[in-house]
Amino acid sequence: MTEPTSPYAAPRPQGTPPDRKPVTLQRLLDMHAGGEKIAMLTAYDATFAHAMEDAGVDSILIGDSLGNVVQGLQTTVPVTLEAMVYHTACVARARRLAWIIADLPFGTYHESPQAAWRSAMQLAQAGAHMIKLEGGGWTAETVRFLTERGIPVCAHLGLTPQTVTALSGYKVQGRDAESAAQIKTHARELVDAGAQMLLLEMVPAALAGELTRTLGVPVIGIGAGAECSGQVLVMHDMLGVGAGRKPRFVRDFMQGSASIGEAFSRYVADVKSGAFPAPEHSY
Repeated sequence: MTEPTSPYAAPRPQGTPPDRKPVTLQRLLDMHAGGEKIAMLTAYDATFAHAMEDAGVDSILIGDSLGNVVQGLQTTVPVTLEAMVYHTACVARARRLAWIIADLPFGTYHESPQAAWRSAMQLAQAGAHMIKLEGGGWTAETVRFLTERGIPVCAHLGLTPQTVTALSGYKVQGRDAESAAQIKTHARELVDAGAQMLLLEMVPAALAGELTRTLGVPVIGIGAGAECSGQVLVMHDMLGVGAGRKPRFVRDFMQGSASIGEAFSRYVADVKSGAFPAPEHSY
């Protein structure tokens, strides 16, 4: 007897399409080395994650941006580890192919590398393949601690939303020679410590391009220009449903799309071809 299924249930993951294989860390490194762009989006539940997989998204980020777009918070600072674990597990249930990255929320990795390990372990057990943490300098020790123990790490530099108050708002980072040099130093330290991916947010395209060419790991941009190894956007922003003023780097892919699935597919195609981001989306 077939078990009845609610019409509102999320689609169950189906088999892997014959022409596509699950994305691995080595696959991402090969894409970077070969010049194939990486298409990443944020997702927070199984239904949207499933639709992104159908559209060919390479990587799904469960960002602490859920605090803004799901929970209605003003910043990401109040987001809890419990919330991140919950949403990571929701996305992981739909995963067939995509590489899953989850944010370590504010306060869960700042005390010590050991605290970061305990937090990262919960996200890994929920289904994350890689964790992301913000900041440079002091974080290199934590990155080394995690990667030596089998937790892949994506480092996040430039505009770091968890410390936006200290940065005096949502401003482009690395515009002057001193701050650009600091980002380059931190990026090299993080990669040397074992970070296998770097996310750059709201930095000049020239700086992001230089780091992409020299670091040897994939560099994902959000407001960091077209030379990055790949791009990420918050799902709600690229669907045109985010509240408030849209950042310069956002493009509404629902415009001209007949469905959400088509918008996801157009995003993937434009990232892969280099059509997105255009110069007007960069700094």
